[in-house]
Amino acid sequence: MKELAKIIRVARGKMPADLVLKNARIVNVFSAETYRGNIAIWNGRIVGIGDYEGKKEEDMDGAFVLPGLIDGHMHIESTMVRVQEFARSVVPRGTTSVICDPHEIANVHGLEGIHYILNSSKYSPVNIYVMLSSCVPATEFETSGANLRGFDLYPLLREKWVLGLGEVMNYPGVLLEDEGLLDKISMTHDKRIDGHAPGLTGKDLNAYVAAGVSSDHESTSIDEVLEKLRLGMYIMIREGSVTKNLRDLLPAVTTENLSRCFFVTDDRHPKDLLEKGHVDHMVKMAIKEGLDPISAIRLATINTAQYFNLKDLGAIAPGYVADLVVVDGLKRFNVRAVYKSGRVVARNGEMVVRPQKLPEITLRSSINIKWLAVEDFDIEAKGTRVRVINLVPDQIITRGSVERAKVENGRVIADIERDLLPLAVVERHLASDNIGHGIVKGFGLKRGAIASSVAHDSHNIVVVGTSSEDMLAAVVEISKMRGGLAVVNKGKLVAGLALPIAGLMSEGSLKEVVKGLDDVRRAAKRLGSAVSDPFMAMSFLSLPVIPELKVTDRGLFDVNEFALTDLFV
Repeated sequence: MKELAKIIRVARGKMPADLVLKNARIVNVFSAETYRGNIAIWNGRIVGIGDYEGKKEEDMDGAFVLPGLIDGHMHIESTMVRVQEFARSVVPRGTTSVICDPHEIANVHGLEGIHYILNSSKYSPVNIYVMLSSCVPATEFETSGANLRGFDLYPLLREKWVLGLGEVMNYPGVLLEDEGLLDKISMTHDKRIDGHAPGLTGKDLNAYVAAGVSSDHESTSIDEVLEKLRLGMYIMIREGSVTKNLRDLLPAVTTENLSRCFFVTDDRHPKDLLEKGHVDHMVKMAIKEGLDPISAIRLATINTAQYFNLKDLGAIAPGYVADLVVVDGLKRFNVRAVYKSGRVVARNGEMVVRPQKLPEITLRSSINIKWLAVEDFDIEAKGTRVRVINLVPDQIITRGSVERAKVENGRVIADIERDLLPLAVVERHLASDNIGHGIVKGFGLKRGAIASSVAHDSHNIVVVGTSSEDMLAAVVEISKMRGGLAVVNKGKLVAGLALPIAGLMSEGSLKEVVKGLDDVRRAAKRLGSAVSDPFMAMSFLSLPVIPELKVTDRGLFDVNEFALTDLFV
C-alpha cells in the first residue's frame, strides 16, 4: 500500500495508529484554545485528533500537550558545547527545533565550520536548521579565518537543512551597495534573509527592507519595533545571556501583530542554559509578564515555523510532525515529557534515548599564532595621553575617554591604582605579525592576566593583564589548549577551560563546561577582577560593530567613526 493511502486509512480510523496520546489537553495554536482530545500519530506524524485506537496508547491524564518549541535565531557556538551535547541540554526543556547561524565557527573555519555544524546535526534529537553566515569576515578591519563570498555559499542553498541567509549585520554595506554582500542577498532572494540592524531608521531602514531583509532581532524599544513592523519586517524578540529584550519589547505585541513576532535566544551561555533553560524560559517569562499562555506558546512555535516556511512544524494538527511537549500546567510550564517525531525522547528533565553515534567529526586546530616574545605585548610610549576603553557594567558597549598613561622606561605599563590595564588582540588564524594594542578600564585586575580565544566576531586571542610577561604566558596557555580561557599569575596557569573545537567549543558536557567557567571566573576574581563575568566582557572588546571603542588585531578601532584610530592622542 502506498504511503499516502496508509495515512488516509489511519486518519479515517480504518487502520490503527502507531501511537495514540489519550486524554490530552491540546493546545491549539490556530484557534488559540485548549480542549481535551486524543492525538493519533503514525510514522512520526500526527494524522488525527479524536477517537482513535493505536498499537500503543499513552494516557496523558489531562496534561497539556503543545507543539515542540522552536528557537528562531541562535548561535550554537555560544553554548560552548558540541551539537549533540547542546541537543541533550535543550530537548528535555521542550526545544525540538532551532534555526542557527554558524557565524562564529564560520569566521574561524569558513565552509569547513558550516559543514561541521551540518554534519554534527545528523540524527540529532532536535532539528537543527542553518542560516548561511552573511558576514565572514564581519568587517574589513580585523583578520578572520575565512572570507566567504556568494559563490562559496551558493551550493549550500540546495541543502535540505539550509533555510536562507543569516543576519545581515553589515547594514552599512547594504546601504553603500557593497557588491559582494548584494550578491549574497540576491542569490537567496527566494528564501529568508535575516536582519541585524540596531537603531536603523527612516529611509535607510526602508532601503534595508527593500533589499530583501525580512526580520530583525536587534530592536530594543517599542518605537523601534513598531517602525519595523510597519515596514513589513518580522520581529525576533530576543532574550539572550547578554542582551535581554523580552520585558522591554513584550508590551509592543498585540493581538493584531502577534503573528509577526517570535522568540529567539541569539546567544545563550552555558550557565543560563543549565540553570534557567532555553526557549521554555522565554515562554515562562512572557507568561509571568502578563502575556496569555497560548500567545506565548505561539511566539515559540507556529509563528517561527511559518516565518521560515517550515510547513509541517509548530502545531498539533493532521499532517504535522509529532514534535510534542507535555507540561503540567500552562503557567508553571514544567516540562514532563518531550516527543520527537512521535517518539518519547525526554521525561522529567532527562533524556531517555541515546543519540545515535556519529562517525568522528574532527576539525583542524584553529590556533595558528606566530612565535611570541614578551616585547610583543609592550606598548611603546609615543605620548603620555591615551585613548581608553571604558567597560560599561553588564553591557557589550564601551565608552571612550582620554587618560594620562603611566610610562616607565619608554613603555606604557599597567596603572593598577587607576585600573588602566594593557589589552592586546593577537591574530590567531594566519600566524601573522598582527597584534592590536589598547588600554582598558573596568576590569580591576591587581595582578596576573586573563586571555580567551572567544572574541567576537573574528575570534582572535584577546588578553588583558598587569604585565607583558603574564600576558604572554596567558596567550601561550591558550595555544597549548588549542583554544579556550586562561587565568595566569606570575607566569603560571591558575585556571583554564579548554575549547579545542574552533577555539569556541568544549568536548565535555554542559555541566563540565559550567564548572570550568566557574573556575576561571573565580580565579579572575581572586586576581582582583571587579567584573561579574570578565571573560564575557573581554569577548566583546574586539567586536568592531558595537560602540564605542574596541581593539582588533589591527589596532584601536573607533566604532563611531568606523575607522582605526591612534592609541595616543
